[in-house]
Parts: sequence; C-alpha cells; structure tokens
Amino acid sequence: MLLSWTNMKLRDFYPDMESLCDDLCIDPDEIFGLLSQGGYEYDREHNKFI
Repeated sequence: MLLSWTNMKLRDFYPDMESLCDDLCIDPDEIFGLLSQGGYEYDREHNKFI
C-alpha cells in the first residue's frame, strides 16, 4: 500500500522525493527504509520506486 501511495503522489503531485517529504512533513529515511525492506529502491530519473 505504501509503495502504491508513494508512487501515485510522486507521479501526480511532486517532482521528487524531497518535495513530497518536505510538503507532508515525512521523514524520508522512514519511507526509504520501509520500502527497501520490501526490495524497492527509488529511481530518481523516473521519480518512482521500482
């Protein structure tokens, strides 16, 4: 669920993870940590987790 929500927000509203985290007051390390546990990593070029 977190993967889908994060990628949707990045696709529709934010140019990068920094903007998303700043705007929503979210700790980026927490999101990166949770998604990396699931085997996902952030692709800056495509602005999404893969």
